Amino acid sequence: MKSILLIGVNRFGSLLAKNFNELGHQIMAVDIIEERINAVLPLVTDARIGDSTSEVFLRKLGIETFDVCIVTIGQDFQSSLETTSLLKQLGGKLVVSRADREVQAKFLLRNGADEVINPEEQVARWAAIRYASNHVLDYIRLDDEHAIFEVPVPQDWEERSIGSLNIRKKFSVNIMAVKDDGRMNLSVTPETVLHRESTLLVLGEKKALKRCFRL
Repeated sequence: MKSILLIGVNRFGSLLAKNFNELGHQIMAVDIIEERINAVLPLVTDARIGDSTSEVFLRKLGIETFDVCIVTIGQDFQSSLETTSLLKQLGGKLVVSRADREVQAKFLLRNGADEVINPEEQVARWAAIRYASNHVLDYIRLDDEHAIFEVPVPQDWEERSIGSLNIRKKFSVNIMAVKDDGRMNLSVTPETVLHRESTLLVLGEKKALKRCFRL
């Protein structure tokens, strides 16, 4: 369980709060607008109404005690930048800030952010890969070259064992898990037999994955 400081509980921030809550983490939510704080109260451990660009206000929160500080301020980039810088100055262990454009990301990284997230860009990248192919059910980007795809079992793989396919040697692709009826089997072996209704979680270089599954 981690302690998380979430600054800005607009739509994206409230969705983060919901997911952190479901994962069992402790969350302190901060926003300058009372209505937003009231809306997320059932999802968070603690909450404060205040101006995150105020050093006095942030000091009272005990920034150094949080495992992660996340800034999701979306409409006011100046406030996001100032908040990010202050969090790092006050001892933030891991400061993650939201950016809507590449130039914003560069400024945030130069002024204290350890990492930057761009929700729209990340969803757009996911959607482009997901819907440009008939065979990709889900997609996780690991870096510029590697990814995890969820794909259906190719027709010519049906009722064959993983070992007999030898795709690791042929394509440098690893089958990480097999999903049947929504249940994930992570204990795959060379003897695991693939069925028509199954889907696969496969890991490798994007080029190799596309070549292996003809994407």
